[in-house]
Amino acid sequence: MTAPMPQPEIVHVALGDRAYDILIGRHVLDAAGARLGALGARAAALVTDETVSGLHADAVASRLERAGLRGVRVTVPPGEGSKAMPQLERVLNELLEGRIERGDIVVALGGGVVGDLAGFAAATLRRGVRLVQIPTTLLAQVDSSVGGKTGINAPAGKNLIGAFHQPSLVLADTALLDTLPARELRAGYAEVVKYGLIDDPAFFSWCEENGAAVLAGGDVRDHAVAVSCRAKAAVVVEDEREEGRRALLNLGHTFGHALERIVGYDGTRLVHGEAVAIGLALAFGFSAAMGLCDRDEAERVARHLASLGLPTRLADVPGGFGSPEAILDAMAQDKKVKAGRLTFILARGIGRSFVAEGVPAEEVLSFLRDAERA
Repeated sequence: MTAPMPQPEIVHVALGDRAYDILIGRHVLDAAGARLGALGARAAALVTDETVSGLHADAVASRLERAGLRGVRVTVPPGEGSKAMPQLERVLNELLEGRIERGDIVVALGGGVVGDLAGFAAATLRRGVRLVQIPTTLLAQVDSSVGGKTGINAPAGKNLIGAFHQPSLVLADTALLDTLPARELRAGYAEVVKYGLIDDPAFFSWCEENGAAVLAGGDVRDHAVAVSCRAKAAVVVEDEREEGRRALLNLGHTFGHALERIVGYDGTRLVHGEAVAIGLALAFGFSAAMGLCDRDEAERVARHLASLGLPTRLADVPGGFGSPEAILDAMAQDKKVKAGRLTFILARGIGRSFVAEGVPAEEVLSFLRDAERA
C-alpha cells in the first residue's frame, strides 16, 4: 500500500481580494490541475525556458489538460538575457496568437527570470490576466515567486521596467529542486540567508548550523523554504508596493544589481544569487565601515556565505568588476534612488537591518576602493 503524501505547508498571503496561497512541499505539483481548475479559467498558457521545458513542462501540461484546461506553451532561452524587451514582445505575441483571454491564466514555470518575464506579460496582456507561479529554483521559491514584483531589465539597469502583479497561486514543489545544479542551489541559498540578516538573528544562527543540509535537500531544505516564504509574505502584506518596510528585502541588492549590470547580466560570470551574496557581504562591510555594526558581525556574515561556496568579495567576480567608479555609476540607476541620492539597506548587526536614505556617494566610493583591495 502506498504511503500517503505528506500534507503541504500552506502560507497565506492576506491581500484582500488579491489574496493567495503558497503551497510548499514535495510533489505539490500533483495538485496543479485541481488547483488551477478551481480558478475557473478555460485556458492556461505555460511560459517556461528551454532547460526547464525538457525537465518539467510535459508533466505540468498533462496535469492541466486533465483538468480540462486548453494549453498553450511559450518557451524562451534560459538566462537573464530573456528578461528584455525583445523576449517580452515575443511572449506577448505568442499569448495573443494562442487566444489567451482575460479570464485565462499565465503559468510561470521556471526560475526568477521566467517568473519575472511571464509575470510582467500577464500584468500587461489585455491589461491584466491571472498568473500562477510554479518556481523551479530555490531562489524563485523563497523570493521572486512571492510578492507580485514582475519586470524586465533595461540597458540602464536591472528590473527598471515592470509592474506589481500578484499571482493567484504559488506552487513551490521542493522536489523540483532535486534537478538543480549545485551552483544554482548555492545562489538561491543567498536569498534564504537574507531573511535572517534582515530581522531574524535566530534564523541566521539556524542557517549557520544547517546551511550545508539545506543544500543537500530533504526536510531541512523544505523548512528553509517555508520560513523564507512566511517571512516574505508577512512583509508583502504589510507593504505591498514597497513604500516602506518591504525595501528591507533588497538587503544586498544595491551592490548586487550594480555588479550584474557591470557583467552585462552574463550568467556564465555571475548569476543573481551570487551577486546578492557579494552584496550581502558588502552591505555588512559598509555598515561596519560606517560604524553602524561591529566588524565581527560583518566578518561572520561573509564567513558563512563563503563556507558554502558563495562569492563574497569584489575580487570574486569572474573577469573583473571594472572599477569602484563603475559600480557607483551603476548604482545611480537603482530603483531606490530618490532625488538623485543613494538609498541602501544597511545593518546595525545581524537581524537589525534598516533603510538608509541619502548615503553620500563619496562614502560609498571610499568603501568600494577599500573593498577592491580586500
